[in-house]
Amino acid sequence: MQRTLIVITLVLFGTLTAAALGEGGLWGIIEPHLQSFGGAQVFVDLVIALTLAMVWIWHDARATGRNPWIWIVATLATGSFGPLVYLLTRKPVHIHNNW
Repeated sequence: MQRTLIVITLVLFGTLTAAALGEGGLWGIIEPHLQSFGGAQVFVDLVIALTLAMVWIWHDARATGRNPWIWIVATLATGSFGPLVYLLTRKPVHIHNNW
């Protein structure tokens, strides 16, 4: 179920990203965030969220024997696609409840 939601998110977000890139290119995605405090707030919020995601990826990847650098670079280069693909390729963790 979780993987299905990640795939749906990737497809929908990928479609939106492709449309945005087709319409205005990379600069067309970045420019609106430089035109107002509201746009800047959204951009800074994205940077904070992706930084938190990279910290989590770093710890999780090392704990599960994966190379975290691939995912850090992917996140820096592609934004949310990095963490989404990391989650999609992550092996499920089974938590044993001893209650």
